[in-house]
Amino acid sequence: MHHLFAEILDNAMDEVVAGHASRIEIAVEKDNWISVFDNGRGIPVDPHPKFKNKSALEVILTTLHSGGKFDGKVYQTSGGLHGVGSSVVNALSDQLEVEVYRDKKAHRQEYSRGKAKGPLKSTGATSKRGTLIRFHPDAEIFGAKTNFSAQRLFRMARAKAYLFAGAEVRWTCDPSLIEKDSDVPTEIVLKFPGGLGDYLAGLVNGRGTLTEKPFVEDAQLPEDAGRVEWAIAWPEDGAGEVSSYCNTVPTPEGGSHVQGLRSGLTRALKAYGDLTGKRGASAVTADDVMDGAVVVLSQIGRAHV
Repeated sequence: MHHLFAEILDNAMDEVVAGHASRIEIAVEKDNWISVFDNGRGIPVDPHPKFKNKSALEVILTTLHSGGKFDGKVYQTSGGLHGVGSSVVNALSDQLEVEVYRDKKAHRQEYSRGKAKGPLKSTGATSKRGTLIRFHPDAEIFGAKTNFSAQRLFRMARAKAYLFAGAEVRWTCDPSLIEKDSDVPTEIVLKFPGGLGDYLAGLVNGRGTLTEKPFVEDAQLPEDAGRVEWAIAWPEDGAGEVSSYCNTVPTPEGGSHVQGLRSGLTRALKAYGDLTGKRGASAVTADDVMDGAVVVLSQIGRAHV
């Protein structure tokens, strides 16, 4: 059920990464309602070229593989399920409301279990821009007693703010939903100019490290394929962990970006050992290097990469 939130949040984050939005607002409400707003371009509301009697908004929210992520001209990078996320969230919600603020006009439409409850309505002029989606997971699918975890939702939201330095994520949560002894605030603005360096500092959490400063770097990929950022420290207690992401989406199973970091870092340490005459440097393995490291790795690249 939490993946529903992840998909809508990923769509909002795509607007930020593409440079069209600077702010995301998240509200966790009573009775399992969640709303996500971004101040991006707003989902198109014009008639869809293939479905003249439906708006592009309705097609995106009710039809698989209809999102703009399949058009390389729209997003050079994107997370989520690439064209199916919003429609799947809609299908798995017994109620979903969307408001679009685009071209100085506001629009609204309501859905239930993937189908529009009525036509798209214009609600007047506005100076706002962006998209607001508010949804309620279908209790017939997820169970009437299944509730969102505020702690889990907050960690997901905070990770997005860490992964794109300068992005602003505004979080609000009803106090009655916050688990006992958790660190979830009722209201906070998440903005981390230090990006992955700030993320790493939170994971290390004041523990002593083998180096005075962590390694925080980034590199552009060739042929405008995007960039890679990483932050690494080695705690003295040897308790390491790897947090990796691709286009701001978690990759808990790793991937070529993680393997690339492991092999590149191992080669670099071996080369430094040879250069400085350190005996045994040639025997260093990737496991020696990574097992005790706290690593945050983020690759931002083209949608098809």
